[in-house]
Amino acid sequence: MPRALPYEVREGFFALVCGGASLQAAASVVGVSVWTGMDWWRASGLVEPSIQQNRPGGLPGSVPAPDPGGVDSRARQRRMLSSEDRAVIAALRRQGLSYAQIGVAIGRDKTVVWREINRNRGPDGSYYAPVAHRAAHERRHRRKPFKLVEDRRLCRRIEAWMDDGWSPGLIAAVLRRQHPGADAGARMARVSHETIYQALYVQTRGRLRQDLHRQLSLKRAARRPRTNGKRENSPYRDAFKISQRPAEVADRAVPGHWEGDLITGAANHSAVGTLVERSTRFTMLLHLPDRHDAATVAAAMITQMSWLPEHLRRSLTWDRGTELAEYKHIQLDLRLPVYFCDPHSPWQRGSNENTNRLLRFWLPKSSDLSIHTADDLDRIASLLNQRPRPTLDLKTPAQALDELLANPAAA
Repeated sequence: MPRALPYEVREGFFALVCGGASLQAAASVVGVSVWTGMDWWRASGLVEPSIQQNRPGGLPGSVPAPDPGGVDSRARQRRMLSSEDRAVIAALRRQGLSYAQIGVAIGRDKTVVWREINRNRGPDGSYYAPVAHRAAHERRHRRKPFKLVEDRRLCRRIEAWMDDGWSPGLIAAVLRRQHPGADAGARMARVSHETIYQALYVQTRGRLRQDLHRQLSLKRAARRPRTNGKRENSPYRDAFKISQRPAEVADRAVPGHWEGDLITGAANHSAVGTLVERSTRFTMLLHLPDRHDAATVAAAMITQMSWLPEHLRRSLTWDRGTELAEYKHIQLDLRLPVYFCDPHSPWQRGSNENTNRLLRFWLPKSSDLSIHTADDLDRIASLLNQRPRPTLDLKTPAQALDELLANPAAA
């Protein structure tokens, strides 16, 4: 009779595959056969195995929480569920909590939880956070046909109206008036002003005449980005990109390469910094009791990492959050090059994302993280570093780091 495997083993398998590992590699890491892994993957019934190619623009991670300066108005804005939200949903669902109770835990309405579980669970009714998160991402990026490619008749009407001096906004409004309703036919006969602009400005999009931009009031042949000023003032314009990291970082063969991020509490009012070493998975936590702005985070990181020997301070990879705008001070004081992920790509620091999910056991998302003292965070980090890891052949991160400290030549 086959042995029953814990839920966490299967969830770990899905996390590895959705992060880009092959089915064979993921099965080997969690200690099951390739055939068992393939059966699990087929049973999930949500996403195609092509995600193993780990193509660019892949799995999104956490969505930034609302800024504390406008909690009342921004808290009502819709936001996508993050990987951490789905991890909490999966954990609390296993504990038998109701949709309403789970919603309270992640700060969302119970109907959001109900839709999420029913939309992203497998055919057998099981809900795995990594698979659900990847399935939602694949569904969101599914390409739709571009109307101004397929509907030539609509293209000719738009061209005639623009030749008469009509703006894209006016054309879109007239089409909405002529074709009201929510049925499929009415939707296909309408087009937004943004779709018209894309057909005018983006090569290979649409079948409008190439010279039609001359009928616009500004007669521009190319779109002028509204974010030029922001990009010029960006604190990361001179920073290292993740594509510039040494090749040794990716294969984890050389220790001393770190990933970091902030995990935030309720309404983004409090935060704790997290640092994870890629080869040993050793974790350090930054105590940020009052603020988590750039200067505070930089000072805490310099203090926390200064005790490490130089051979264990080779690089740091961080998401593009404003909390690391003082990265140049970190590079100078620690002699530690800092690399930044591509925009909206927190999945590029997979070890840190997975560690943050584990840390939510002690640091719940909806709680006030400022109540934890520096000693509390040291205790939590110690508990996590004493946890055996399948990726380390069941050694603990603390043991792996001790070996490196005891034998610097091996590093």
